[in-house]
Amino acid sequence: MRLPPIPDRHASLSIANDTQRCGGPPNFPDGPLSGPIARLARAPIEGRTWAKLGAMALTDHVLLPLRGLRAASRTASVRARDYLGSLPVGARWGRGRTRMEVLDTIGDDGPKLVRLESDAAEALRAAQPGLRLVPVRYYQPARSQFRLAARIGRAGTTLVPVTVRSRTDGTPVAGAEVIAVVDVGRQIGATATTDRNGVARLRLPVVEKLPRLYVFTDVGYWSLLRRNLVMSAALEVTIRPFDRRDRDGVRHFLGQASPDHGAGVHVAIVDTGIDLAHPDLTVVGGANTVTGEDPNDYGDNGQHHGTHVAGIVAAHGTPPSGLAGVAPGAALHSYRVFGRKGTGATNFAIAKAIDLAVTDRCDLINLSLGGGDPDPVLRAAVEDARASGVVVMAAAGNDGRQPVSFPGSEPAVVAVSALGRKGTYPTDSSAVADQAGPYGRDKANFIAAFSNVGAQIDLAGPGVAVVSTVPGGYGEMSGTSMACPAITGVAARVLARDATLLRADRDAARSDELISRLLQSATSLGFPSELEGQGLPR
Repeated sequence: MRLPPIPDRHASLSIANDTQRCGGPPNFPDGPLSGPIARLARAPIEGRTWAKLGAMALTDHVLLPLRGLRAASRTASVRARDYLGSLPVGARWGRGRTRMEVLDTIGDDGPKLVRLESDAAEALRAAQPGLRLVPVRYYQPARSQFRLAARIGRAGTTLVPVTVRSRTDGTPVAGAEVIAVVDVGRQIGATATTDRNGVARLRLPVVEKLPRLYVFTDVGYWSLLRRNLVMSAALEVTIRPFDRRDRDGVRHFLGQASPDHGAGVHVAIVDTGIDLAHPDLTVVGGANTVTGEDPNDYGDNGQHHGTHVAGIVAAHGTPPSGLAGVAPGAALHSYRVFGRKGTGATNFAIAKAIDLAVTDRCDLINLSLGGGDPDPVLRAAVEDARASGVVVMAAAGNDGRQPVSFPGSEPAVVAVSALGRKGTYPTDSSAVADQAGPYGRDKANFIAAFSNVGAQIDLAGPGVAVVSTVPGGYGEMSGTSMACPAITGVAARVLARDATLLRADRDAARSDELISRLLQSATSLGFPSELEGQGLPR
């Protein structure tokens, strides 16, 4: 196989020797080169040789055009397009410090995920100035849930059993996460999971009162927050099961959806995957873009986050046996970008998912993720999507009133902050800790304490103690991750109401018109614009 040339600044072979070894003269699409760049390491490296070179520092990068995600004729040279198109996935070549491997690709003319050594990166920049290398970056789901900063040491502690029971019938609750906080300011404490008898055993200091005790479950119950709990040799708490007739924040602010809300609109959920067996969800397509995993495995990866997000958008159940989302008539596409091992999602995997969603003719893309550094790969992906008539909705992030996180900070996306309302969750729910001023015109409304804010906020959506679908039933989650799909559901309603716009040419004008209508449908709830943007759309 004749592989693309990677120049080797340290090679001592002559051009003639390279020609003999590689079976042909080294060349670039624009013609032969001379000097150091012409000293090419073209031969594939066998597995054993590659392994021997493993001591050298290898890093993963995304190789893409200077402009846009794909090497279009108007934005990339023939040389750059031909080079991208000649990189086969799985190929390894180069020697010494100029070795490179192609791990994944987004189409023939699109970005490549490559693993290479630093000298290969320098040589590649010199040989292909029409391309750029961007380091792989990682992003996380934009869910907000209390986590300890540190665990208490064993010295001076005793083992305290904490029993968790259902508030309705007293049955023990297995699999609940129990977090005891002994130092609220420094977030120090202990955590354990309840066994089949509903008992979690935590090592705690001997104190009169426990400042905070949290209980979280995956399925079936509201979270719990107990403050200043009187300590004893054994503790017992009860948690409240869901009643699917309850009006959480989504149902309070956006009402009970009609089955045809969002009909004809296709929504991409770029996340941890969607439970394909949940009775309230119908997934019409998707892909897994995690490099090295099965592309057809786009179901829930075990984190439940994507299933919860999908249900907020388009669950089609009927209470009390099921649950309805904001746009039950919308068609869901699952693009899983988080791996089975629970690691973050890479910029490459997210960009590939966005590109596939555009190819699959989705109308809306939901990004309930963020937290990484600004990234030109994702920026190119969302800009290309918007230019293709597809609107990207993004969570603002959960850093506690900090600036909007990337990609929500990008001008090409619609950024959503998290709105809450007192009375839409139990008074002993962990959501009570998310209440913060300033309050809206209705003093029960607030922008969540965890929500990021700033001039980039476009809209606010319900994101505190939202009940939605999870594998095995229904669960409560909070975060701008939940606010974002609520507004994605509203966008689906808006688009479905206008058949002309829904069928319009897929270009920037279509995206602009939908965003304009969505923003114009919003009503201020009385918060500063940096907290709510235009307000709550309907």
